[in-house]
Amino acid sequence: MRFSPLLSGYIARQFIAALLSVLGVILGLILLFDVIELIRRAASHPELGMGRILLLALLKLPQMLHTILPFAMMIGAMVCFWRLTRSHELVVARAAGVSVWQFIAPAVAVAIAFGTIEITTFNPLAAAMYDRYDRLQDEWLRGTHSVFDLSEVGLWLREPHDAGEMVVHAGDVRQEGLRLHLSDVEFFLYDQPDHFSRRINAESAELVDGAFDIQRAWLMEGGRPSQFLETLRIPTRLTLQRIHDNFAAPETLSFWHLPDFIHFFERAGFVASKHRLYLHSLLASPPLYGSMVLMAALFSLNPNVRAGGAGGRIAGGVAAGFAVYFFSRVIYALGLSATLPQALAAWSPAIFAGLVGLAGLFHLEDG
Repeated sequence: MRFSPLLSGYIARQFIAALLSVLGVILGLILLFDVIELIRRAASHPELGMGRILLLALLKLPQMLHTILPFAMMIGAMVCFWRLTRSHELVVARAAGVSVWQFIAPAVAVAIAFGTIEITTFNPLAAAMYDRYDRLQDEWLRGTHSVFDLSEVGLWLREPHDAGEMVVHAGDVRQEGLRLHLSDVEFFLYDQPDHFSRRINAESAELVDGAFDIQRAWLMEGGRPSQFLETLRIPTRLTLQRIHDNFAAPETLSFWHLPDFIHFFERAGFVASKHRLYLHSLLASPPLYGSMVLMAALFSLNPNVRAGGAGGRIAGGVAAGFAVYFFSRVIYALGLSATLPQALAAWSPAIFAGLVGLAGLFHLEDG
């Protein structure tokens, strides 16, 4: 099977134009509904003007792109292939010996390339904007200034070292600028795994760059009397940003930062399952976009334009797109609950859509 660069380039351009048109329409609708929802939520905050509401909606919009891209890929591919069919270009190409795979390959390649660019280049920008949206939403609509969610037992932090580890417990936490203030603090230090070394009780402590600055501390070690220290400094690799990230949504972290974040916090005793699942879903995005193009071709590549049933085929394609979306949400929820392995939950939608698309096209083309 030989590919014509001229034909492949033409189909790729047609697909890109259709995809951008579909994305423009869908993003415009999402922006409209987000603005309406934010206006409703801001009804009890008269100090918020329309400018701030639009800012919040625009900051959230790039992150929504990742959610709608699979569906947009499918609709864009259906528009492209249907346009080629209606203009009889598909009929002429088929008469010249061009197979359906030669028609689909350029669109699949564009979809995979688009997905790769989206997660490696566009995702860091979208994550930064969504993080800004999250913080402004907390400040303007919820009246809070901190992302910390403390339970009845306070805040627990754990940091492993080469020779042991340190566990920190704070009864109360307050953030002021770039400093984290901890009250009623306890430090448990281990000189080797599972071997307790000493304990520090303090009235307060501050997390600054590279260290905990502790005030009015009692140092207790086995076999020695307790020692009171007015000030004490303990080095740490924990930072305010890293603690923020642990409480933040995975969507606020860049694709490039997620692997290091997951590694660090799993070693520190945190549960990073939702972040690992989100990372796998990002990695599975390019194959998923290509699979959606295959499914689109299944419902739109019909050289016999007089056969009728166009409305049914379009409705079937849209229904298939929603079915894949529903399936992906259910599988994602099973992955979050650890019912399924996270890698399987993230990659299943791409595999499912790809197999359905390939099976259908093999049947139509060669069956």
